[in-house]
Amino acid sequence: MEDSCQALCRSLATQSAVQQEGPDISQSVLYSSLMGLLLVADNEQEASLTLGSGRVGIHNVGNTCFLNAVLQCLSHTLPLRDHCLRQRYLQDMGTRKPPELMNAFSQVLSDLWAPEGSTAVHPGRFYTLFRESVPNFNTYSQQDAQEFLRFLLDRLHSEVNRHSPSSAPSPALTESKHTQLRVEDRAAHLWNRYLERDNSRIVELFSGQLRSSLCCSVCGHQSTTFDVFCDLSLPIPKRSVSGGIVSLKDCLELFSQEEALDSENAPMCDRCGRCTESTKKLSVQRFPRIIVLHLKRFAASRFSISKSTVSVSFPLRHLDLGQYGAQGTGRVLYNLYAVCNHSGTVNMGHYTAYCLEQAGWYCYNDSRVSPASESQLQSNQAYLLFYEMDSCDRKQ
Repeated sequence: MEDSCQALCRSLATQSAVQQEGPDISQSVLYSSLMGLLLVADNEQEASLTLGSGRVGIHNVGNTCFLNAVLQCLSHTLPLRDHCLRQRYLQDMGTRKPPELMNAFSQVLSDLWAPEGSTAVHPGRFYTLFRESVPNFNTYSQQDAQEFLRFLLDRLHSEVNRHSPSSAPSPALTESKHTQLRVEDRAAHLWNRYLERDNSRIVELFSGQLRSSLCCSVCGHQSTTFDVFCDLSLPIPKRSVSGGIVSLKDCLELFSQEEALDSENAPMCDRCGRCTESTKKLSVQRFPRIIVLHLKRFAASRFSISKSTVSVSFPLRHLDLGQYGAQGTGRVLYNLYAVCNHSGTVNMGHYTAYCLEQAGWYCYNDSRVSPASESQLQSNQAYLLFYEMDSCDRKQ
């Protein structure tokens, strides 16, 4: 849009009619005026989006409650919903290949938020395309909601990535230059290199950066690595530290506490040149706008999979994750807007969702939608918690 505006300014500035009407008019004035008009038109387009209530269910097409619950949570991720309904992803894709899955996903959202929608929509085409792209889900057996969310976001991102598959990031720093940088500068460098290869609305909303710090117990050498994440899997303690009900804070503390790596899990120490006992600590280097907290209710042993039924309490507003960030991080506040629940056992389970709307909380149980109270959210069924960063924190 900016290039087109500049070209139009140059064209107008050379017209005799314009020069006669106002000899002092400049390209910069024209550019500012035209950009202003385009922004006004763009804002009018933003305001023209007509939506229904969104209180529409999704048909279960054969053990697809996991899909329905996650789709409802994503449907109530408003910046993603609006981006899809306006098909903004078509304007900045790095490839000409049709984004079939993204188009089908956007169509489901459009049906869910249609001004005069039905009581329930059918996700058939979307589910068919997803199963074709992810063979692991090409059955009608029950699937895990967190795995589905991860695969879905990955596939959607790959279709609407602003960079083409052939684009390569800038050269990596040499080992000597890399070690000379401050930890924060290394993190920023790696994050920018990631964005040079992977950049989409999905990344802007859901991707964060995790920091892993290792300290050798023998020589004290410290090393730091960084990884991109789209959700955080939190362990659930069997009991609360304070003796009461287990809280989300207990889970976060267990996730971020320093872990001793013994001889069996010992990493290689760069200074010692061998595997040594070390300590490991995780923290969040870069917080995403949307953070999905996965409560690890399922644990696999050698012969079976068990499910934790511990009830975990969590705040609905002003969840402060700043203390789990890098050193010096201030308050980072999040507000809850959706919950994906799992009821039943490992083999006989069912997924539902609670989503926040202007009228309050609603329960989405496949094709059925009903009002819900805030007290109903707190249960031993909460599995995925969807939080959005507080708008005040986003402005900083």
